[in-house]
Amino acid sequence: MEITNLIPHIEALIFASDKPLTSLELTELVNNAFGFMEDKITLDQVEAAIDGITEKYGSEFYPFEMRQSGGGWQFLTKKDYHKTIAQLNGDKFLKRLSAAALETLAIIAYKQPVTKGEIEAIRGVSSDYAVQKLLEKELIIITGRNEKLPGHPLVYCTSKNFMDYFGINSADDLPKIKEVLAEQLVEPTVMKDVVAAEEEKATEDQINDEIEGVEGEPLAVTEEGELIESKDNSESEES
Repeated sequence: MEITNLIPHIEALIFASDKPLTSLELTELVNNAFGFMEDKITLDQVEAAIDGITEKYGSEFYPFEMRQSGGGWQFLTKKDYHKTIAQLNGDKFLKRLSAAALETLAIIAYKQPVTKGEIEAIRGVSSDYAVQKLLEKELIIITGRNEKLPGHPLVYCTSKNFMDYFGINSADDLPKIKEVLAEQLVEPTVMKDVVAAEEEKATEDQINDEIEGVEGEPLAVTEEGELIESKDNSESEES
């Protein structure tokens, strides 16, 4: 099948799917749809078609684009239209999360896989309710138990819904903590520079005082740097 003929089938699959589709899933679905064909569609052909679709909807003419998010490909509206479509669904998905739930979610995202005990050790308070809410909203999932700890506590990780909502494909796509904190760092005052400036000013003031001379009369120096005594001082010495 030619790439130009393959493109609309992939577009239809991604548009109709209620979850992100990977390149492998798209390849399998297309081949299932055209099972009568002797020559099967290859992964390379699907990826070439995906490149064509991505380029097509990258044009300013379209208000949406095809992006890899949540572990697969899907159609998403562009950022320029966020305020427009926010009127329909707003931020209802995460708006109802409490500060405690958001804090717990952040810990799980960066520390996963993590147990509830480890979460509480970081937060310093019980996290039962926050974890339960995150499970209900399918932002986190239980991936097993930690067999090395007493009681074999449950282990939590973020879900595909979490990645889909934030537009990432894995936890590795999250911003690094040090990068986030770097924006909040305040440059310290360099005390050495302040002290040096004060000492320099004091020295300058002292030199100025000496240049003013005795009894307020200015002194002069030769080009070689020798002091030229004032007339009054010379006369007093001669007398």
